[in-house]
Amino acid sequence: MTANDNRIDARDWSLLAGLSVLWGGSFLFNGVVLKELPPLTVVLLRVALAAMILLPVLRAYQIRFPVGLSGWKPFFAIALLNNVLPFSLIVIGQTYIPSGLASILNATTPLFTVMVMAAAGDEKLHARRVVGVLTGLIGVIVLHGQDVHGQGVHGQDAHGQDPGFQSGEGVGILLCLAAAFSYGLSALYARRKLSNSPPLATATFQLLASALMMTIVAAVFERPWQLPMPGVTTWLAMIGLSALSTALAYIVFFQVLRRSGSTNVMLVTLLIPVTAILLGYLVLGESISLREIIGAVVIGSALLLMDGRVLKLIPGFSIPKTTP
Repeated sequence: MTANDNRIDARDWSLLAGLSVLWGGSFLFNGVVLKELPPLTVVLLRVALAAMILLPVLRAYQIRFPVGLSGWKPFFAIALLNNVLPFSLIVIGQTYIPSGLASILNATTPLFTVMVMAAAGDEKLHARRVVGVLTGLIGVIVLHGQDVHGQGVHGQDAHGQDPGFQSGEGVGILLCLAAAFSYGLSALYARRKLSNSPPLATATFQLLASALMMTIVAAVFERPWQLPMPGVTTWLAMIGLSALSTALAYIVFFQVLRRSGSTNVMLVTLLIPVTAILLGYLVLGESISLREIIGAVVIGSALLLMDGRVLKLIPGFSIPKTTP
């Protein structure tokens, strides 16, 4: 189906909501596995296990592997931009900053995507989109409030101190922003080079390429074969990270990318904090504060603004068509 970067239909909104749950869980899973495993090893296990999960599914659908270097080249490129770089940057960044702050920085992905698409000439830089993304980012900040200054994944930062710019928080922020920028580049590349590839094939082949690259990187820097065997809790979190937040999530991601376009699919990063709050309420029995409700309303308003259909109800207001 041809991507439409102007509006999202009801089916893709539901897929985005599901994707936000899958990816929102990755911050929780990362927080668990980083207590026993170094960051690059976590990324290696994440992509390798996810690839192993998808391979039997790929065979069941009788999808053929790419042939030759030219066939694999786009999948290695998207693996670098969409897996290896951002996964590594985020998971290392989470050793310096709390998960709440990392998720806020991850929510800048739509803004980077809008800018990348405009700079590349693939989409016009409409004011409605920029305002919508910025409004959503404000909503994410309101949603988290004081929580962004809480403890990191280890209770303290990588230096054993409370989070702060003097103890490495600035490094963690830059790493997570770089990851968001990499996601923006990956959306542009996937739109240009992989628009005709089935979502299952794209997800599986990029994860196989990621696993190969991360095997080399992890072997050089962390030597995972020398690490002690992690506990059951860590392995369960690792399986959840691989099966749910990676294998299944990427099938959904590339499906929405094909149907609704690059900028729209990246709106999922604005939904992730909202779904995290709702999961805490529904699953863990956590309370929802007025601040969190206000933040969620602001994010919802931003998504409606990005979608554009509500604005058509305003007399005399017209929405410019996006250049395909």
